[in-house]
Amino acid sequence: MKQLLPLVLLMSISLAAAQEAYYFPERNVAWQEKSAKDLNVNADKLYAAVSFAEANEYAGSRDLRRAILKGFEREPFHKILGPTKKRGGPAGMILKNGEIIAKWGDTKRVDMTFSVTKSFLSTMAGLAEDRALIASATDTVANYIWDGTFDGEHNSKITWEQLLQQNSAWSGELWGGKDWADRPPKEGGIDAWKFEKPKEPGTVMEYNDVRVNVLAYALTNVWRKPMPLVLKENIMDKIGASTTWRWYGYENAWIEIDGLKMKSVTGGGHSGAGLFISTEDMARFGLLFLNKGKWKEEQIISESWIEKATSPSKPNVNYGYMWWLNKKGSRHWEGLSENIYYAAGFGGNFIVIDKEHDMVVVTRWLEPSKIGEFMKLLKESID
Repeated sequence: MKQLLPLVLLMSISLAAAQEAYYFPERNVAWQEKSAKDLNVNADKLYAAVSFAEANEYAGSRDLRRAILKGFEREPFHKILGPTKKRGGPAGMILKNGEIIAKWGDTKRVDMTFSVTKSFLSTMAGLAEDRALIASATDTVANYIWDGTFDGEHNSKITWEQLLQQNSAWSGELWGGKDWADRPPKEGGIDAWKFEKPKEPGTVMEYNDVRVNVLAYALTNVWRKPMPLVLKENIMDKIGASTTWRWYGYENAWIEIDGLKMKSVTGGGHSGAGLFISTEDMARFGLLFLNKGKWKEEQIISESWIEKATSPSKPNVNYGYMWWLNKKGSRHWEGLSENIYYAAGFGGNFIVIDKEHDMVVVTRWLEPSKIGEFMKLLKESID
């Protein structure tokens, strides 16, 4: 056993050194930057990747109210229900070991992030499980929410996990939004959408913001406080995020808990609202996940939750708990690691976590179909 001791000590020292290798920026202090050469990254190829992102701006209007109405014009009854904001131009950051090796555009500008918000919302569920506010993501939500939202033979079967994986098939109406009218199928007409029998919970993934907003509503009831406050106190303040981000709900999405009136927020910007945030604050959130939920010495989110959140769901191998996964499937980025996972939002907003290369990549307003090509160019600079 004495002969093994030096090896054990060496492994411990190496692990500690690896942990210390990540740089964590302080609030309101200039983020540390490193040259590509210092971190064994090909500077010319890195520049090519950044130039590609700058040259492939999202084609939709910079007036996001117009872009939203155009993007969802085929949905019956669709309208703007929450705040919107005109966007800036392409922006982004690339972190390696927590340090900036490239950035472009205005990284402090606050913009809408649309469905990137879902990955933040998912984390609120993770914190609830970590703190035993819910016993398990596999519990049925009806055990916690008894106001009728999860009543009935169908909705009463739905679990937190199914809401997080977007395969709950929750049926109903919330804040004026009908589940069947949100991203309806292209065939069949309104009557077919409206009267179709709900699918069995857990069997089919359907990207649906009404059901995501039901999750936000349920979590607000469990936490007994607004989600933006939960996010601020438990995540954003601890990672040194700025004070500029905002998380909005629809104009009519008010509820009362413990005698206090509060807003139930949205999980995206499908009808306005959602998370409005800077590139730099998105990068901080990504760095927290890159380091398995730990910021400096504090474990903010459990590793076990992140593992579950980034595991494939049965109906869709490319989707976990509101994080997209680069597994072999319909959304696989060819030539890139299957261990990559990412948050994605309308208009080309992405937070990409690449643990194998100790990298976080944030892009704003990159044409969504170009993200795979951009990531390949970035990989070439590393290889």
